[in-house]
Amino acid sequence: MNIQRSRPINISRHGRSRHKSHDFEDLSCLRSAESHQSFSPNLGSPSPPETPDASHCISRIGDYLLLEPLEGDHVFRAAHLHSGEELVCKVLDVGRYQDSLAAYFALGHHQHINQVLEVLLGETRAYAFFERSHGDMHSFVRTCKKLREDEAARLFYQIASAVAHCHDSGLVLRDLKLRKFVFKNEDRSSLKLESLEDTYMLAGSDDSLSDKHGCPAYVSPEILNAGGSYSGKAADVWSLGVMLYTILVGRYPFHDVEPGSLFSKIRRGHFSVPDTLTPKAKCLIRAILRREPTERLTSREILQHPWFAAAAASPGARGEPEQMVPEVTMEEEHLFS
Repeated sequence: MNIQRSRPINISRHGRSRHKSHDFEDLSCLRSAESHQSFSPNLGSPSPPETPDASHCISRIGDYLLLEPLEGDHVFRAAHLHSGEELVCKVLDVGRYQDSLAAYFALGHHQHINQVLEVLLGETRAYAFFERSHGDMHSFVRTCKKLREDEAARLFYQIASAVAHCHDSGLVLRDLKLRKFVFKNEDRSSLKLESLEDTYMLAGSDDSLSDKHGCPAYVSPEILNAGGSYSGKAADVWSLGVMLYTILVGRYPFHDVEPGSLFSKIRRGHFSVPDTLTPKAKCLIRAILRREPTERLTSREILQHPWFAAAAASPGARGEPEQMVPEVTMEEEHLFS
């Protein structure tokens, strides 16, 4: 990964450019009458064509063009000037970019975790470039309703291996959910953990945390208990269990429109597993979604479960969908800080 200094350059549609002494947020906007489809790393399909009067701020950063924003004013679609490769650029404060990217620097390479390709430093902003993605797992499950066991096993193994690598490296992810995993390729056969910005870096072997951070549908029972600390890795494993259940069943194991009722269900830890699932799939779900954190499998132990080999050898049948995974619900909103 390269870290270089670069000054943003304003680009006009007819090729004229001028250097500016300030950073990207001060660049002027270009008005385009052309229609485009914007790529988003968090959506399963491109955005609708833009209206004729839409405008974008376009600038050159080193060998890259920063195009339209994907998330607010800090995540942009980007393109390499020479290869034309599409990328994603995260714009960070130059004084804090090392803290923001510390987890990436500490973790090292893993095939199912997003990697920082290059960092360019401006006067006030840092520009971190990542590979693009092809839709997220949440949208994929909503479209499919639920997955066959062989397909679910293949994708969930990739998810669990990314989490295990983080845990082995002293990182607690805290905000695990299907939307955090995006596809690396167009045929949607390979996943990657998109972001590490919400992770907690452990100082030693003790993974005790006290902050309540996460999405309600994925939060573990111990986090809902008032006061005290909890195992961050065990809480991550619970979230993995929610993800596995949702992938296989097509709905959340704990679901309610009212937060209080949802949290009561999670605290009780009671959920039903459809008989359409194979015994090994049921076994793995129940070994993960256990109320007592110490009784859950670890992320590394999940990878050793015989369900993965059994599902690969005997593709499971897809049953009738029981309930569609909601597109935007209370479960996907942050109620914790």
